[in-house]
Amino acid sequence: MRASQDASYIPPATVNAENISPPSEEGIASSELCTTEEGGDLGLTRTGKPRKRRTKALSRAELNGDALTSTATPSVDGEKAAASPAKTRGRKRKSTVQPSEEIEPPATPLAIEILDNLARYPHCILLTRVGQFYESYFDQAAEVSRLLNIKLTRKTWSGQRILMCGFPLMHLNKYLKMLVQEHNRFVAMCEEFPRNPALGAKGGFDRRVVRIVTPGTLIDEPFLNPYENNYLLSVSPAPSPVPAPHSVAGVLPPSLPVGLAWIDVSTGEFYTKQTTFAGLRDELVRICPKEVILSKSSSTDGSDPVERVVIEEGCFVSYFAPSESAPEPVELTSVEEGTPDDVTSDIQLSEGLLPAVLTDEETKAVELLTAFMHANLMEHMPSLSSPTREASSNRMQIDSHTVKALEIREGMREGGTTGSLLSVVKRTVTTSGTRLLARWLCSPSTSVTEVNARQSLVAFFHARPYLRQDLVQVLRDAEDATRIVQKFLLGRGSFCDLSAICATVDIWSSIQEKILMERKMERQEGNQEDDAEWASIEALMGRLVDLSGLSNRIRMALVQREAAAAIGEEMTDELPSDGGPPQLRDPRNPLGIVEWTIKPEFSEQLTRLHATLQRLLTERHDLERRLQTQYNAPSLTLRASPGQGMHVHIARKKEASKLQDSKDFVALSESGSTCTFFNREWSQLAAQITETTFAISIAEKEAFELLRNEVTAHSSHLRRNARIIDELDVTLAFANLAVEMRFVRPVVKEGTCYHVVNGRHPTVELGLLTAGRGFTPNTVAFTPDSQLHIITGPNMAGKSTLLRQTALIAILAQAGSFVPADHAEIGIVDRVFSRVGAKDDLFRDRSTFMVEMLEASDILRRATPNSLVIMDEVGRGTTVEDGLAIAFATVHHLLSVNGCRAMFATHFHELADMLGHDPESHKGQGPFSKVAFYCTNVDEIEDGSFAYSHRLTPGVNRDSHGLKVAQLAGMPDSAISVARSALEWLKKHSAQRAGRGTELHALGQTLASDRT
Repeated sequence: MRASQDASYIPPATVNAENISPPSEEGIASSELCTTEEGGDLGLTRTGKPRKRRTKALSRAELNGDALTSTATPSVDGEKAAASPAKTRGRKRKSTVQPSEEIEPPATPLAIEILDNLARYPHCILLTRVGQFYESYFDQAAEVSRLLNIKLTRKTWSGQRILMCGFPLMHLNKYLKMLVQEHNRFVAMCEEFPRNPALGAKGGFDRRVVRIVTPGTLIDEPFLNPYENNYLLSVSPAPSPVPAPHSVAGVLPPSLPVGLAWIDVSTGEFYTKQTTFAGLRDELVRICPKEVILSKSSSTDGSDPVERVVIEEGCFVSYFAPSESAPEPVELTSVEEGTPDDVTSDIQLSEGLLPAVLTDEETKAVELLTAFMHANLMEHMPSLSSPTREASSNRMQIDSHTVKALEIREGMREGGTTGSLLSVVKRTVTTSGTRLLARWLCSPSTSVTEVNARQSLVAFFHARPYLRQDLVQVLRDAEDATRIVQKFLLGRGSFCDLSAICATVDIWSSIQEKILMERKMERQEGNQEDDAEWASIEALMGRLVDLSGLSNRIRMALVQREAAAAIGEEMTDELPSDGGPPQLRDPRNPLGIVEWTIKPEFSEQLTRLHATLQRLLTERHDLERRLQTQYNAPSLTLRASPGQGMHVHIARKKEASKLQDSKDFVALSESGSTCTFFNREWSQLAAQITETTFAISIAEKEAFELLRNEVTAHSSHLRRNARIIDELDVTLAFANLAVEMRFVRPVVKEGTCYHVVNGRHPTVELGLLTAGRGFTPNTVAFTPDSQLHIITGPNMAGKSTLLRQTALIAILAQAGSFVPADHAEIGIVDRVFSRVGAKDDLFRDRSTFMVEMLEASDILRRATPNSLVIMDEVGRGTTVEDGLAIAFATVHHLLSVNGCRAMFATHFHELADMLGHDPESHKGQGPFSKVAFYCTNVDEIEDGSFAYSHRLTPGVNRDSHGLKVAQLAGMPDSAISVARSALEWLKKHSAQRAGRGTELHALGQTLASDRT
């Protein structure tokens, strides 16, 4: 999927309009809507009378004079071909447009603004706010109506019938989600701003595009997934080297530096990293960006290698070329809390970051990213802090195939998180904690200190169930402070967000108090304290900044009422981006009395204004009582309405006689039982009330701005605290997971050991428990004398499950979690690779076997002695001879070149002979002495039934029992019978080749010695 910032576009002709009255600002009012009939219209003016003849609808190209024809522009929903002449009711008329006539575009101010914006943003869907509607015009209206499945109609401008469609303001988020997330379109938001807020619509409007919404620049939209980061990523490769004489065109060297810069606009998290072209695919899968920015210099036909990799991973691509007139790149200001995701360790927070100057590739990526943000966020562009530079040496590298094959973040079957590791281990109760958990699982730590610090926190909470339950309950009410702070930094935010900040700060303080109380209670109970247990939690809590002053300030200012918060949010939504006074007069509420959101005692001005308002309201009450008594009219009330303004209302008409005789009252209207009158005294008093309420509203907006500035000033501390609480949430979740699933704390240390006793696959185990079945655990031990395991056994006997669980246990351990086992010792794994599962990629001309070979070759080129490799069925999909040769070569390379810990599952039983399998020790011989052999089996019963034994035992199983799987799958009995007869014949004749084992052993030894 691609998008371009400067796609080809024919701009409409611009016109100058003088002394033309603006059109109605009421949006798509009923008077402007008309239906189309076979490309024509009903011939109705706004008054519903037969209208004069109109010219046909014009496309932008026709408006520009480039393609002027006499055919009508096609619409949707039953319109005929474009070549069909427009039809009207009654007598057939001739077109007033001659083929050679140049048609001027509509010359109303609104039309001129729209045409100008369409020319300025040709790559976007333009949504223009008109009153309480967002509207689209001209040819783009047909596209918008098709994408959103809304009515397409026409509007008369300057005697021309223009295509248009629109929707109410309240449905913006619904349709914005469809355009941006479902159809991957850029949407230019053109907002309207009253020229004179006091006059409202009567004073006219100015309109301008304030933001372009793209998939990667979402801020606080309701459809933004709270449990996922919404990353915008820019990719900037180094200049391609001069190609060698015999090099392949369009192929970059794997070691070519590539700069990455990515940001979550909704949270402000900003990162950079330098990788290589070979590692680009892995980073794309790990970061999972919603939008990738490439320089416009990259080709758009898929021939550029970087572009091809990005597109193959299914990323939405935007091409961007910063213009010469673009603003200067954002100056990155340093921040004290520029920290990684991990603040639980006792090391300095800056460790793991690289304070060194960014590389040229990273700098270009940052410049491309910030220029793109400037061009699209416009008035909502935030001030950026210095990016956090990620170091590959501190994180386990999980290649793209492995992230998908192990289903770490997404399940392969369902497509969402269902069935994934994330869904099984997730016990977090905050949205930001869930985002951090996903990052930890996709990028575990390789620092023993960091891993042990996380596990110490997990162990601390694991041993204190009551404290754990209390903290989880408190955290459930915490808001997503990171995103709320970012909203304030982006000039958005609301009264409701201020309340959320206040409540969240209170929750942070409550967490600290509960932990302090826990330690105090342990001391009082006489329990022997373990300073080592408390060290990690005290270090974490010690980094929390006390923000009680900010929360008290907000609490003192805000009226703690949900209704008030909702009103405040509505008022804030009307705040223009230029910070000017908003339009606060509501025609439906002439007096302007509402549920106030700021307490009167917040400022002297508000105190004085509220005192004045209270005095005026008392005068109103007194006036009402006096008039009721003076004119003997108990049903008399003083009212205000949009239609009649300030008036006196009589509910019982018979009481109005004295008012009709008084010169102080002027009759306005009457009905069968009520009367209304104008009274000067009440009118003057009501005007004072209106002006006072308007002044209070302005003062509340000023108070809100003051509070928002205070939140912005504390943004760095708020973000810091939010990250600490996120880690608290994740470690609490790991502790709850360990209790529920019987996980144990692993011993993580330097080295290449791997000893897991009775390990279990967390996802498979949960699925079996749900079905009322148990999981068969297995023990896996890699030692210096047994660093590569050959696994054989029947189909469906759990070989693939064993491989996956071995990798997942290492990932969980280094993420800081406890692991599903009885005991575990794991040496730090720097990279995890997998070659499991079968799939093809026919769209890119890759067969299943080709995909497997690509994955295998990637492993053999990149695995290190500290890596963990799992490979399943390498060599299948081709002849036995070819497959066996490839399998042997792979094992030999893993053992002699990579020297890594590896599990290799296969059905090539001859491979055991080539590796010199010893039936007694179940080890290889000679160069393959570090190879160990394990297998699974089938337990058969005399009555012909069988059961899979998933328990791993030393040895080689030379029977795959494929017919049993076919029988379980429901293959017809006749086919099973034929297969069984064929298998018996093949086994009888294969016995004649029993002597090949010695030959294969000799062959394997010879091949290995030739390569040493």
